[in-house]
Parts: sequence; C-alpha cells; structure tokens
Amino acid sequence: MPPSSQPPGVIGIGYEGRDIDSFVRELQAAQVARLVDVRLTPISRKPGFSKSALRAALAGVGIAYEHRRELGNPKANRAGFQGSPEELRAARKAYAARLAEPEARRAIEELARAATTERIAVLCFEADQRRCHRDLVVDEVARRLKLGDW
Repeated sequence: MPPSSQPPGVIGIGYEGRDIDSFVRELQAAQVARLVDVRLTPISRKPGFSKSALRAALAGVGIAYEHRRELGNPKANRAGFQGSPEELRAARKAYAARLAEPEARRAIEELARAATTERIAVLCFEADQRRCHRDLVVDEVARRLKLGDW
C-alpha cells in the first residue's frame, strides 16, 4: 500500500505471546508504515524479535523499523510496571521523568511529526500496554499530535 493511503497516527503494540508472522500480519492490517522499537536493548529470546531479524521481517512487507534507545525504560524501573498499583504509579512517574529529558523530548517530537503523515506503531514486549512504558510514549505522541506541538 502506498504511504499516502495509510492513515496517520500512533498506536502501541507488544509482542508477548505472538509469533513473528502473525505479528507482522497484524501490523499490515493496522496499516503501519513504521515500527518504533522503544526497548532499551532490542534483543529477544523470541525468534524474529531481535533488532536485525525484526527489521528484516518488516522490510519484507514494506514497514520501516526504527530503534529509539532514548525512549527505553531503564532496567531498574521495569519491575514496577508489573507490581502493585502503587508500584505501577511510581514506575510510570519515574519513566515520565525520563521522557522529560532533552534526548527523549526530541525523539517524541520527531515521532509526533512523523505521525502526522504515517501510521506509527510503538513496540515493546509487554502485551498489556498499561503495564508497559510504551503507554506513556504513545500518550505523549498522541498529546502532541492533538496540540500540534512538535
């Protein structure tokens, strides 16, 4: 599908419990033009989901791959996303502070600008987006799109 016919915007997606073929098909069905990987380290024990293999699988169907390390969640903050409601709130607050850093702000601005013309999917492992830092990335990009703030 030509990029001009793809709907713009941003969505989040996790690959937990998925195989690479069905994952790629889901991206195609959602008309995603670019997958933005926000894992700090883009490696996986799941076949097809490490950086090089994922990039190759996506390239085969015309989806661009982009790794944004500056949007990764530090290892020390990950457990909170799986914890109690209080731990989750603290982890989200800590990650929100990371998004306020200049490098992360620039990345969010670039994604918001790109999302005005193409559909972007923000990737991490966790199936439940509310339990993943990508939720904050998606929310911030969507907020900037709504405000035209990039």
